[in-house]
Formats: sequence, C-alpha cells, structure tokens
Amino acid sequence: MSPPWAKPPQLARPPVAWGALTGLAVVLGSVLVTVSGRYGYHRDELYFIRAGEELTFGYDDQPPLTPALARVATELFGESLVGLRLPSALAVGLVVVCTGLLAREFGGGRSTQAVAAACIAVSAFLFAVGHLLSTSTFDLLAWATLSWLVVRALRDGGRSWLLVGVAAGVGLQNKTLVAFLLVGISAGLLLVGPRSALRTPWPWLAAVIALVLWAPFLLWQAAHGWPQLEISAAIAGGSSGTSEPRWLFFPFQLVLVSPLLVPVWVLGLRRLATDPVLRPFRAFAAAYVVLAVLFIATGGKPYYLAGLFPILLAAGSEPMLRWVRRRGTTRFRSVLLGGALVLSGAVSAVLFLPIVPVRDLANTPIVDINYDAGETVGWEQLAGTVAQVRDDLPPGEQDDVVVLTRNYGQAGAIDRYRRQFDLPPAQSGHNSYAHWGPPRESPDPTIVVGYDQDELQSWFRRVELAGRIDNGVGLENDEQGQPVWVCRDRIASWEQVWPQVRRLG
Repeated sequence: MSPPWAKPPQLARPPVAWGALTGLAVVLGSVLVTVSGRYGYHRDELYFIRAGEELTFGYDDQPPLTPALARVATELFGESLVGLRLPSALAVGLVVVCTGLLAREFGGGRSTQAVAAACIAVSAFLFAVGHLLSTSTFDLLAWATLSWLVVRALRDGGRSWLLVGVAAGVGLQNKTLVAFLLVGISAGLLLVGPRSALRTPWPWLAAVIALVLWAPFLLWQAAHGWPQLEISAAIAGGSSGTSEPRWLFFPFQLVLVSPLLVPVWVLGLRRLATDPVLRPFRAFAAAYVVLAVLFIATGGKPYYLAGLFPILLAAGSEPMLRWVRRRGTTRFRSVLLGGALVLSGAVSAVLFLPIVPVRDLANTPIVDINYDAGETVGWEQLAGTVAQVRDDLPPGEQDDVVVLTRNYGQAGAIDRYRRQFDLPPAQSGHNSYAHWGPPRESPDPTIVVGYDQDELQSWFRRVELAGRIDNGVGLENDEQGQPVWVCRDRIASWEQVWPQVRRLG
C-alpha cells in the first residue's frame, strides 16, 4: 500500500525525456574526454594511483572506492590520463540524467526535464570535477542518485527504500560526506515531515543496509585510530588548498552552478519549502538549511553543498519555464534563459576545463579562481628535477638513494614517473603514504623534497640545498620553487625517525 502522503493527484510522472537527457549527457561527457588530457595529473590522482596499488578497506583520508577505480583504469588503460579520467566523465553524465529524472518526479514534462539537465550540465562545479578522477565527482553522483531515490521512496514507500540503502552504502565507500546528506534529510523529515515515513520499517532497513556496506571502512578506521577525524579537523582549520573562510561559504553558493542560473535553484529551494504539491519532499529544503549551518559551524568547504544542486535545479526548472512562457514576452525570455545557459557553459569551460594552453596559464586569472588547475601542472618536471639531483651525486651514492617528500602529491609524481627517470619508490609520511614506509635502511644520501631546512637538521647532520622545483611555465602553484635537498648522516634509524615524519592533513 502506498503511504498517505504519496502521489498527490496533481503530481503525475510524465514520460522521461530520454533523448534530451542522454543527448546532454553524451555531449558533456564527450567534451570532458576530449580535453581531459591537455594538462597533467592532479596531485590527488597521483595519490589515488599509488593507493590503488595498495588496495585495502580504507585509507587515512578516504574510503577505498576511488583508489579502486584508479586501479581498474590503470589496469585497463595503462598510463593513459584520458583513460584514468573516463569514469569521471561517465559519472557526470549520470548526474545530468539524474537531475532530469528528479524534475520528472516533481511533475515536470520533457521540456522541464531538459532545462533542469541543461542547468546542471553547464554548472561550474560539474565542469571542475568532471575532467578529473576525484572523490568529489562520485560524491556528486552519490548525492544526486540518493536524492532521486529518496524522492521516489517518499512517493512510493515500501521496498523502494531498500535502493536508498544500497546507494548510500556505495556512496559512503567513496566519501563520508554522504553521511551528512543522510543526516540532513533525516533532520528535515523530523522538522517538516513527512514524519510518517520514519514510522515504517523500510527507512530503518535502508539504514541497516547502508551501515553494513560502510562497515569495512569503519572497522579499518577504528583499527587505525580514526585518522580521518584528525584530517577533518585539519581541513576545518584551513589546511586544504580549497578551504575558504566561513564568511565566504554563502557567496560561493552563487558561483557553484553559475551566477546567471542562481534564480533557477533559488526558485527550486523556495518551491520545495512552500509549494503544497511538493510537500512530501519539503525535507530537502530543510536539509539545505541544516547542512549549510552545519558546514559553516564545522569549517566545511563551500562545495560540500554542491550535491544538493541537482534537486534544487530540478525543482526550480518548472517555475522558471512558467516564467519564460508568460504571455507577451515568451520569445525574449526564452532567449534570456538560453543565453544564460550558453554563457554559463562557456565561462565554466574556460575557467574549469584545461582549454587555455598550459604555457599561457600563468598569464591568466584562472588559477586564482580555480585552484585545482594549478595542481595539474609541473609533476613531470618535479620528478625530472629529483632525477637530475640524483644524477649529480657521486656514482657510488646514486644506487642507494632514498627519495623523501613532504606531501603525497610529490610522492605520487615520483612514483608515476619513476620508470621514466629510473628513480626509486617515493617515501612520504603524509596520510596513507606513511603506511607504505619507512624506507629500507641504507647508506646515505636521502633526496628530500619540500621540507624546511630546520626540520631536516633534526634528522640529518648534513643538509645541502641541491635545487628547486620549476614547472617550466612560470606558474605559481603549491610546488613551484619548493627546495630539493641532499641529506646525509642520518641521526637515527628510519624506524625511529618515521613517527616524526608521519603527518595527517
């Protein structure tokens, strides 16, 4: 039997606009695949590739799904950067389809579904995460899928909740941020209803399924002292390159999709909160407010709310189309909406896709706006600099050299290009890289990347500057100008030094 709040008479499920939805998804995915090889690896991708070689139930800073995908892509496509990023292109295509399907659940016809899908397809955040292998890419898909399945469960009740549990469990194996979505929706149900949904066994069975699927990661974290809690605290303190001050949280919401398309998702938020027809789904409006307050209070990143934009755009596409179709100015307003979509897509592409030639990137404001663009430049040059420092050592020292880096991006670059430059495996104490060390005991020297001299002098008696990282295009990113040291006469064994090298953040 359907729950009493489901299927209001005026809220039917129209036919799916499969042509428009799949067409938009294919076009977007094709664009992302076409440009995905233009720059280089992102530091996180280098880390995922290395983590994929050490498959386990969890890592210090993340669940295992994305490293597992990196392993699969590497097995299938070798060292192809395009192949590594293919899963992300597929994921964002599915986000586009999910957004259109959400609009359908709210009674939207083919045109409404197409508008909702088009809005998310040109969004800045989707472009930013869609051409990289990133936990955020699959997290966005998890939030969009969960939103769609919860909406269907609130309409249909019964066994439809079980799919919610499966999707939540899979999403939690990619990123723990999914837990916040579940908390937000639950809080919304308690605050604005329909509370009757929680008086049936099905949502609780879904919770059990999600917990069972998430359990291997939780057990891994417990066995290792819950390192992700320390990393989360470090991110809240601003240690991440994409962290922002709390006061910028709401201004960032205006640009995550596009400033020109803010009216669409604002209309969606208002409609979810006030439209009697969408009363069964009012919990999502409450969830947006609850999660915004929670993320600001805990120092969360502004993009943490991006996963709710598919449902907000889906809810807002219907009132936006009603506005466009008002008698007398339909043509003008159609041009206005179409222009907003085209301009949003163009700006998002220039700022968040690797379109500008890398040699010209330093002369644009792109890296100031899109931090991650700078993080895809210079890794091969970094490995080459380390190789040059090694080659400049006396012949008797070159074979036993150890390479130690301060962060997992530097270590990942060494490991990715080690065969090209005949380098030893990288060592690092950063996050899960620490579990893959310490290095074997060997004679000096140690080549060290990115550390301060004072810190190194607590581990080595002789520390000499041997070079600095240069990406070759004059781009000021996190690695540009970092020192490369040659260190000798280690004061203690690696086993003794390693606890001081290890750091989370």
